[in-house]
Amino acid sequence: MLNNYLSYLEYVNDKLSSFFDRQKPYIHCKKGCTLCCKNAQFPYSQAEINYLMIGLWQLDLEKQQQIAANIENIQKQKREFRGDVFKYDCPFLLNDECSVYNFRGVICRAFGLMYTAKNGKIKVPFCCFQGYNYSNVVEDGESVVSQEKFEKLGVKEEPLAFNTSYDFLTGEMFEKSFNITFGEKRALIDWFSDNTVQQDTQSQS
Repeated sequence: MLNNYLSYLEYVNDKLSSFFDRQKPYIHCKKGCTLCCKNAQFPYSQAEINYLMIGLWQLDLEKQQQIAANIENIQKQKREFRGDVFKYDCPFLLNDECSVYNFRGVICRAFGLMYTAKNGKIKVPFCCFQGYNYSNVVEDGESVVSQEKFEKLGVKEEPLAFNTSYDFLTGEMFEKSFNITFGEKRALIDWFSDNTVQQDTQSQS
């Protein structure tokens, strides 16, 4: 199963790289920007969390302890949370860098592109409204591409939305194509609410 998942990741990475390359005039990601790693829920499937844990066990003990402390702190915050949707910073973010970058989930790999949602609507990454991706071509405060702004840029490649939603990238089509099972999907922090992750990773070792 791991080899099948790695083949899937290779395919998805190649596709996403080509999309990001095509959209270069609108992509403003840079080292040190961690907006995509903060204040979110981070959906992860069983297959993704299993792979993420492989990356975790490869870290030195100090980093593992930092991540464990982050997880414990986030869980405490969640227990005390009284709102509707609990959001948090990724526990694997250390010193404003992803500590498990090569093992990160699909939601992390695809973030930054405009994409088509289930309802057919075009979605821009939320960092757009902080002056990052697509901010140079989207109407202020709206998820609509401005024809005027696009023409002023003087670039040939149009700002495009791709079929890169999380549901699509972890959907049945890819399961059949690569003979993998994504399994249950949870918010990242919820995978650490019981012994599920530990049991699954131990069974694979």
